[in-house]
Amino acid sequence: MTSPANIARHPIHPMLVTFPSALLAFSLVSDLIHLFGWGGAVWNDVAYYTMAGGIIGALVAAVPGLTDLLAQTEAEVKKIGVTHMIINLVAVVVFAVDFWLRTKGAADAALPITLSVIGVALFCVSGWLGGEMVYVRGVAVAPPRETGRPEPVRVEEAGQPRAARNAPFQVTK
Repeated sequence: MTSPANIARHPIHPMLVTFPSALLAFSLVSDLIHLFGWGGAVWNDVAYYTMAGGIIGALVAAVPGLTDLLAQTEAEVKKIGVTHMIINLVAVVVFAVDFWLRTKGAADAALPITLSVIGVALFCVSGWLGGEMVYVRGVAVAPPRETGRPEPVRVEEAGQPRAARNAPFQVTK
């Protein structure tokens, strides 16, 4: 099944999740740079603003993700998708609390950094589940279009005639 939320047969959700994933992970990296004194106070600001962008980006990416989830009909995949969504929502709440604490001046405290670690860990687990749906279960993967070009030949098949390459098995003498 192809994704109902797509642009020219390309699903939108995976295009969008790269932004919040990168921004929120970089927010944690920026926190650690600031914490260990490898940079000035600007890294505290970088962590704050990348976190804000990551939260907004996650909410934007959730819309086509929810659209795809609601269109899913296979029960096992839907179960994985619901788990993926719940973990993402929990992670966004964790980062929203983290962001709120920072607006109250608690940026240098241990709690915001701890929350960032928890949030990034949650996004890693959720990303694993997203990968399970796409790469293992084939969600939103469209069948290849006929391009008129010949299929690529694997290296181990290069010396064999086309009929032998397409055969389900080979008879050896």
